[in-house]
Amino acid sequence: MSEVFAITGTIAAIATAVVPQQGSVGIVRVSGSQAMALAQTLFHAPGRQVWESHQILYGYIRHPQTQQLVDEALLLIMKAPRSYTREDVVEFHCHGGIMAVQQVLQLCLENGARLAQPGEFTLRAFLNGRLDLTQAEGIADLVGAKSPQAAQTALAGLQGKLAHPIRQLRANCLDILAEIEARIDFEEDLPPLDDKVIISEIEKIAAEITRLLATKDKGELLRTGLKVAIVGRPNVGKSSLLNAWSQSDRAIVTDLPGTTRDVVESQLVVGGIPVQVLDTAGIRETTDQVEKIGVERSRRAANAADLVLLTIDASAGWTEGDREIYEQVKHRPLILVINKIDLLEEDESKYLQSKIQNPKSKIVTAAAQNQGIDALETAILEIVRAGKLQAADMDLAINQRQAAALTQSKISLEQVQATIAQQLPLDFWTIDLRGAIQALGEITGEEVTESVLDKIFSKFCIGK
Repeated sequence: MSEVFAITGTIAAIATAVVPQQGSVGIVRVSGSQAMALAQTLFHAPGRQVWESHQILYGYIRHPQTQQLVDEALLLIMKAPRSYTREDVVEFHCHGGIMAVQQVLQLCLENGARLAQPGEFTLRAFLNGRLDLTQAEGIADLVGAKSPQAAQTALAGLQGKLAHPIRQLRANCLDILAEIEARIDFEEDLPPLDDKVIISEIEKIAAEITRLLATKDKGELLRTGLKVAIVGRPNVGKSSLLNAWSQSDRAIVTDLPGTTRDVVESQLVVGGIPVQVLDTAGIRETTDQVEKIGVERSRRAANAADLVLLTIDASAGWTEGDREIYEQVKHRPLILVINKIDLLEEDESKYLQSKIQNPKSKIVTAAAQNQGIDALETAILEIVRAGKLQAADMDLAINQRQAAALTQSKISLEQVQATIAQQLPLDFWTIDLRGAIQALGEITGEEVTESVLDKIFSKFCIGK
C-alpha cells in the first residue's frame, strides 16, 4: 500500500460543500483512533449529556488553549466498528458558510489530526472490510449522479448487486481450479476429469461475463450522459428550441440573424439519461470577426457531440445553406428538426418532409409555440435504443475499469478452452484459469494492487 493510502493516524476533512453565504450546516468529519480524544478536547457539552456511540451532543467548540468560542454546534459520535470507516468517527455539525467549518478543521489539524487525502474515508471503509471496490465505486457514482436513473444504478452497485454475481463467477472458477489441481496432486486416487463438463462450466461463466459486459455502454451513458448540439443556419429557431426544451430563457431570441455568438449550454434529463444540450451560433460565411469565432465554435461543438440536431426553417425550406451544413455533420448521429412548422399549411408541411430525403430521422417542431418537444425526445431515445444503449430498467451497469477486468477474465477463459482443445497437460489449464480468477478478484478488491486503489480513490472528493 502506498504511503498516501496507508491507514495511519487520525484524519479530518470538511464533508460538505463550502459555499459563501449559503448552506445552513457544514460538517467536519474525523476518523481514527484519536477521534474521540480530539472531540473531547475541542467540544464542550453542557449539562449531563452522555458521550456514547450514536449519540448527538449539543454544545460549543472552543480553542483548547485560549478557550475562545469558535462555533455553537452538534457533535455526532460513531464508535468503531459501527461507523462508515469501521474506526471511531466524530462529526462536528457547524454553521454553514466558510469561516466556521474552516476554523474547526484547522483546530482538528492543530490537535493531532491530519488532512484526509481524496477518498480516504471510503478507502478506510474498503481496507477495513466494510465495503468492496464495486460498492466504493457505487458511492462515487451516487455522488456524481446526473439523473434519477443514474442514482438508482449507483445504489444497486452500493447494495452489492454487481459484487454478488462477480463473486459467484470467481467462486465457480475456483471450484474448477480445485478439481483440476486435485487431479494433478492425486491423479491415481481420483477418476479422470471429464473435459466436456469442464468446458461446459467455463462456457456458462463466459456467458455470464458477456451479459455483464453488455451493460458497459449503458453505464457510461448514465454516468456521462449525451452531448447534443443544436446546429443550423442563423435565425432558424435554434435558441427558441433550446428555451422550449429546457423550459427556460437560457438563450436570447430575436429576429436578427447572428444573435447567438457563443455556445449556450443547458442540462436536461431525457428518459433517465442526462443530456447536455448545446445551442450554437448560426453557421454561415461572415466577415464579422466575433461571429466568425462563434461559427467555428459551432463546428467544433457539432464534431464533438454524440448527437446533432440539424435545425432548419420550415418556411424557407431545404436551402443550399442547410445542405452545406448537412455535408459537414452527416458523419455524426443526426436528427433533422424542421422548425417553425406552424408557419406552413398542413399540405405544405407534408410536401416539405417528403422532399427532404436526408437525413432519415426527421421531426417537426414549432419551438416558439412549445410544440414538438415530446417528438424530439422520442426521436432521441429511439436513436439511443438503436445503439443498444437503452438506460431504463437496469439493475446494474459496469464502469470502464470493471469492463477491462471482465474482458481480461473472458480472454483467459477462452485460452483455457483452447488449451483443453489442444489436449495439453492439466498444469497448462491452471495458468489461464488463475488469470481469470485474478481478473475477477480485481473487480471486488479480493485481488487488488496499489495502483488500482490510487486510481479509484483519487477521483473522490476529500471529505468522502
